[in-house]
Amino acid sequence: MKSLPEGFRALVIGAGGALGSAFVQLLNGDPRCATAHALGRHTDPPIDLTDGASIEAAALCLREQAASSPWHLIIVATGVLHTTQVQPEKRLADLSAAAMEEVFRINTFGPALLLRHFAPLLDRQRSVMAVLSARVGSIGDNRLGGWYSYRASKAALNMMVKTAAVEMRRTHPGAVLTALHPGTVRSGLSRPFRGDEIGREPLAAAADMLNALDGLSAEDSGCFLAYDGQRLPW
Repeated sequence: MKSLPEGFRALVIGAGGALGSAFVQLLNGDPRCATAHALGRHTDPPIDLTDGASIEAAALCLREQAASSPWHLIIVATGVLHTTQVQPEKRLADLSAAAMEEVFRINTFGPALLLRHFAPLLDRQRSVMAVLSARVGSIGDNRLGGWYSYRASKAALNMMVKTAAVEMRRTHPGAVLTALHPGTVRSGLSRPFRGDEIGREPLAAAADMLNALDGLSAEDSGCFLAYDGQRLPW
């Protein structure tokens, strides 16, 4: 990423997933990147989006480093669309409080706590924190309906990012916070929905997103961005 300082420090949260591991691989191959630190459920320290204490503990482990060497790029490559117990709802009649809570816990509550604990670790002069969202979380772009919990959880996540960007502008004027739509990627998340057929390879998708992030300036903080650089409606 040419817009970040030479020797920039990157952190990928959710590095065990298809996109997360692709981001780590690409950043490790970038000669301008001094370190690409990976965090996930099985790293040291571990981080679990359903466990707020683990999020805080992981941030504390990195905070001491960030005091002298802040992070220039933080990517939150996490999210859930379905589990063995939860599937995207097609109708209002499919809604369940338990399923909604499970989806929101990973797509909204966890990333919100990541913003709380990790955004302050960003470099004040020039840095980017991108949280993976989804185009279907756009209220203005919703023409097909369905997928109630997933759509709503991503719309709520977008508001968290936008609101955090307003606050961070006061203390970190050079930091950019953005909600980032990856498009359809060949992964476990998209596989039941023809993802392997219509999706892009994780490395290609991650490269597109890094390129889109590279074009952002401080004035763009709080935007909803697609992998191709397109600005998406809220």
